[in-house]
Amino acid sequence: MAVVREVLAGLPGSVVFLQPEFGPGGEVVDFWFTAASPEAVDIGGRRGAELTGRSVLRTYPGVAGTDLWQGYLRVLTSGLPYEGELRYEEGAPGIPRLSRYRVRAAPCQGGLIVTWNRLDTTEREQRRLALMQRLGRMGWVDRDLVRGEINWSDEVYSIFGRDRSLGPVTLEELSARADSEDRPALEDAVRRLLRAGEPLDRTFRIHLPQGEVRHVRVVSEAETDALGQTVQVHGFFQDLTATKHAEQQLLEHQQNAIAQQSLLAAERDLAARLQETLLPVPEKVLQLAGLTVDVAYRPLQEGLNLGGDWYSAIELPDGNALLVVGDVAGHGLDAVATMALLRFTAKGMAITDTPLPGILSRLNTLLLHAADPSDRTATMIMAVYQPALSRLTWVRAGHPPPLLLRRGEAHFLPTPRGILLGATTDPHYESASLQLLPGDHLLLYTDGLIEKPGEPLDEGMARLARTAAATAQADGRRFLDDLVRTLVTPESRRDDICVLHVSC
Repeated sequence: MAVVREVLAGLPGSVVFLQPEFGPGGEVVDFWFTAASPEAVDIGGRRGAELTGRSVLRTYPGVAGTDLWQGYLRVLTSGLPYEGELRYEEGAPGIPRLSRYRVRAAPCQGGLIVTWNRLDTTEREQRRLALMQRLGRMGWVDRDLVRGEINWSDEVYSIFGRDRSLGPVTLEELSARADSEDRPALEDAVRRLLRAGEPLDRTFRIHLPQGEVRHVRVVSEAETDALGQTVQVHGFFQDLTATKHAEQQLLEHQQNAIAQQSLLAAERDLAARLQETLLPVPEKVLQLAGLTVDVAYRPLQEGLNLGGDWYSAIELPDGNALLVVGDVAGHGLDAVATMALLRFTAKGMAITDTPLPGILSRLNTLLLHAADPSDRTATMIMAVYQPALSRLTWVRAGHPPPLLLRRGEAHFLPTPRGILLGATTDPHYESASLQLLPGDHLLLYTDGLIEKPGEPLDEGMARLARTAAATAQADGRRFLDDLVRTLVTPESRRDDICVLHVSC
């Protein structure tokens, strides 16, 4: 027991040792204070040694049968600590009738070590106020100009990084330490507060001794005497550094967003010009060398009216028709640039009557000598229609085969040999021919029309054949619009779409 008393003598706060008193049947009938810390104080104001030798139930009869009493008994039997809040009602005069405590009890030497903190209304409000000040980074200040006294709450010392032992400083002193840009306005506002009693509400930057700069808001109001002289000042300081940093980041994000919007607007404008210059989409069905040609073009990238997919449908100087559909790997302006290069080069060579396999070979070489050939490949279908012979001759470079609709049935054309452009330095391309008959329909398309995530390409091609055969009764633009709408949904779409519908 002597050891317990020595330990408690050196502890702060309210700490006591309770020794249980047992009845004839071995049950606990009371507890006795046998040691107490010097700062221990109970509801009656008894301190330290005054508590020693007292009975718990005789001193605090209202404790009997409470959760606290049951908790004490459980600690003795289980050996586990108890924590709880006691709402104690006192009947004796001279003592507050209602009190609340936070109590903790732990087993020790056959008895209990008990600590408690009073949670009366005033203390709770003080704790709540302190918590609010910490969370809000805000502290209060009172100044009595008559007595020359200044009081700061603890949080103000934290805001200004000032040691409490140095005490508070006046607003005039703080103004002198403000950032040079903020100092004149703050000093003027402080003078008006102290001389004329004008309220003060300003935010200023102050340099702490550690070199940190903080944004501090000061709000103060003055109390004046009968002559209108300021005698007291009350207010608060609030650290707005984090808020100012967040505002600066938000401003930077807004500026970046505006810049991005301007960039997107410029890109859309450029896309519109590129659309008209590089790949004009006809507003009506084309008539070429006795063929009727309709176009469906749907770039994937929103706001950019061009993609890696492209087409050509022109009449050549000899009266034949050139029909081309191509697909460059990737999206965006890089793919558009490669698309334009291939499109115009292919048209130029076709006009010079270069054989179709030779055109593909030269386009392959062109891609291999691009600035960055590692990620530039393309697929392509190129066909020439000779109206005098009703013959279509075509070549392919790794592209899905054309689909022929004849007498209500859909058939994919045999695929001549031909690897995609940009894949090898030694490609080999072959051509194939067929006779087009009156009433035939031919579809040249890119894989965006038939691909779905996780599905084999063969299934997409079979779906295209079924859908085209079922839609064959429709003519012209309605046929192509119905076909694309049926095959491609917004949820399944992953690529650009380009389709040529050729009918005899």
